[in-house]
Amino acid sequence: MTIVDLLERNSREHGNNTALVEIDPETSDNRRHTWRDYELVEPTRRSYYRAEITWAVFNEKANRFANALINLGIGKGDKVAILLMNCLEWLPIYFGILKTGAMAVPLNFRYASDEIKYCVDLAEADMLVFGPEFIGRVEKIAEEISKNRLLIYVGDGCPTFAENYYSLTADSSSLNPEIPLTEDDYAAIYFSSGTTGFPKAILHKHRSLIHSCRVEQNHHSQTSDDVFLCIPPLYHTGAKMHWFGSLISCSKAVLLKGTKPEFILDAASKEKCTIVWLLVPWAQDILNALDSGKLKLEDYDLSSWRLMHIGAQPVPQSLIKHWLEYFPNHQYDTNYGLSESIGPGAVHLGVENVHKVGAIGIPGYGWQVKIVDENDNEVTGQNVGELCVKGDGVMECYYRDPEATAKSLKDGWLYTGDMAMRDEDGFIYLVDRKKDVIIMGGENLYPVQIEDFIRTCNKVSDVAVIGLPDERLGEIAAAIIKIKDGMTATEEEINEFCLGLPRYKRPRKIIFADVPRNPTGKIEKPLLRKIYGADHLIADQNAR
Repeated sequence: MTIVDLLERNSREHGNNTALVEIDPETSDNRRHTWRDYELVEPTRRSYYRAEITWAVFNEKANRFANALINLGIGKGDKVAILLMNCLEWLPIYFGILKTGAMAVPLNFRYASDEIKYCVDLAEADMLVFGPEFIGRVEKIAEEISKNRLLIYVGDGCPTFAENYYSLTADSSSLNPEIPLTEDDYAAIYFSSGTTGFPKAILHKHRSLIHSCRVEQNHHSQTSDDVFLCIPPLYHTGAKMHWFGSLISCSKAVLLKGTKPEFILDAASKEKCTIVWLLVPWAQDILNALDSGKLKLEDYDLSSWRLMHIGAQPVPQSLIKHWLEYFPNHQYDTNYGLSESIGPGAVHLGVENVHKVGAIGIPGYGWQVKIVDENDNEVTGQNVGELCVKGDGVMECYYRDPEATAKSLKDGWLYTGDMAMRDEDGFIYLVDRKKDVIIMGGENLYPVQIEDFIRTCNKVSDVAVIGLPDERLGEIAAAIIKIKDGMTATEEEINEFCLGLPRYKRPRKIIFADVPRNPTGKIEKPLLRKIYGADHLIADQNAR
């Protein structure tokens, strides 16, 4: 079975049920008139757009795109890149590609023109599907990349260098093209976060995708009555693999554009959402808005909301403790995974283990886990080592990069690059990224531990700890701190607060600034090191 079979089943057995809802609180519906066959709700509100499609329409649109692609010569072994913001077309296009037997290649919407070209070249994509937000970026490279691939545009005002998606699909058959697929067929190429230069291409088979469906439903018990609020970008495995829980359970999902606290609570209230996946910054923003009185819970009907879960980064214990003060009836889970392990679920806390908040949890459904030292020996007790995972969701390889593949895949085990430890009950805690560990005077410092402590300061909104070069110690810890709106803090106050840390863990530098995060909520530490590293090293040397 593949995820394509699940879509066919949902269309056949529950075709009239709502599959997807798109909400854009800041966009008027009159800018989206090409979606004339979707059900528009509240069309008179100038600043609110809502549309939805059923499972039958979802499947029909996937079939139409698949048949259009086949007519253009796309089939097994080919690759089609997707560069779209979250929208109702996104998933039908993704499934249309898979129905041809080709591979889908989702691209990060933040990519600049050179990154887009790099990724479509690395993946050897035969086609690029893009939306209106990317016309300028694609136009810069259109002459180069269109020499050996077709460009398909999804939206109004099709540029001259591309073909129009709606025109291509209008006359295509709505019937399933019936291309035989198995779990051993290649399905998708995803890209790593690119924290060390340009991203790596990650090749997955259909086995990985269907495995993630089963993992998600096993962890969170989705039924056809659930409603999943999806906020992160669909190009990322995290958002899509959580949505796979909706696919396998044939339940509704809501694609929300915008991350403001009022948008999230409003969508959860109006759509009767039962499951909401948040990133740490969004959860913290909601708490800040409730604490300040900007938002009031009594203004929303959140009685349907049963599960809040967070992934993509370590979760501070203080955040969840605070969350449960406002939402005492919520189940809570955290999920750990990588694009190389088809997103979340390789390790998860489990809703029954809220007393272990702070841990990423135990091996997920169908997953094995081990923690090893630098000699590949499993560590004992509560010693720190590299986290490794094994299961049907592990990637096939880094596409066209055998050297990187050999470093990360050994005997079926994926070496994650994350440093972790187990407690006496077998729960796994992330200590830090292997590349982010700070070595100060021969002592290992794990930034996540320092960040978790500083976040407990009631004036701190966000924090990132990085290593900066130091002539005497090799590296020192620097804390980049964002203070909550309406508050002020001094370096002396933060240093005094950090007296609660062991002396060697205390940051040697305090920097008040924004903490940049990527679309999946991860702190962009390479960017911070680039911004602050050289300047502070020079300043240190001049001061001596």
